[in-house]
Amino acid sequence: MASLNQSRQAHAPVLLQEVIDSLDLKPGQIIVDGTVNRGGHARVIAEMVGKSGWVIGIDQDPEALADAKKHLADMPAKIDLIKGNFRHIDQLLKNIVVDQVDGILLDIGFSSEQVDGSGLPGQAGKGFSFQKDEPLAMTFGNPSDALVTAYDVVNTWAEASLADIIHGFGEESFARKIARQIVLAREVAPIKTTFDLVEVIRAAVPVWQTKKRLHFATKTFQAIRMAVNDELGALKEGMEKSIKVLKPGGRLAIISFHSLEARMIKDYFKQLVKDGVVSLVNKKAIKPSRVEQVANPRSRSAQLRVIRKI
Repeated sequence: MASLNQSRQAHAPVLLQEVIDSLDLKPGQIIVDGTVNRGGHARVIAEMVGKSGWVIGIDQDPEALADAKKHLADMPAKIDLIKGNFRHIDQLLKNIVVDQVDGILLDIGFSSEQVDGSGLPGQAGKGFSFQKDEPLAMTFGNPSDALVTAYDVVNTWAEASLADIIHGFGEESFARKIARQIVLAREVAPIKTTFDLVEVIRAAVPVWQTKKRLHFATKTFQAIRMAVNDELGALKEGMEKSIKVLKPGGRLAIISFHSLEARMIKDYFKQLVKDGVVSLVNKKAIKPSRVEQVANPRSRSAQLRVIRKI
């Protein structure tokens, strides 16, 4: 059995030990990793539930699923990897004849440190990174299957809509100036690549903003990505359906990186407790230790919340 340290080094899954402890894993359980990615969390989950257990991994990206398949190939548990969005978890489970499960993990979104393109298997070439010149897509799945891409957002959305998402999702102080500059730039020529967009943002913000440690394009790229993938909508729907497919006593663990997502999770869990549907496993969000933050910068903004279905 691989140790947690080995798995952490191989795939850098955030809050790994905390997730394992909070899910209270036991042999023979059915556990869903709704954002399986390369299988970092799923690998240790599979070890814990053993050969009588079943791990179901969900991801929108076929490349991530292919990677996960390799990393989980030697696991003792039964493994099923499904292409899809966790917002449809009930239907995806129904398709493999599963009605209820013992636990669900959702590791949603990613931190601002990842916007530079690091730690994003399966996302190369899609325009997530402002440090690589790529076409503007920013879709977690195949861009050809997407209803909207980052190109559509920056080249067709109204200035007010752009300002709203950049401010609301990115919490960007210069949202309105950036939105105005985007509209002015696309009137001259379409904004086609990440570098095109970076230069537009550079022209909109003060010079001092371009010299700060956090890259000046980070918040705008984050906002556009969240809009393209309807990340808050997916989270809301995913939480609601996860509760429905959990067995009594089953646990839902969610790792978030963005303040809007963290607030949404906290408020939804609070309402479920008030309604008598769940109990809190941890009253306050669990955050990474200083040791993990140093070893894995991605973890710095992570928060883990866990509930148990009554």
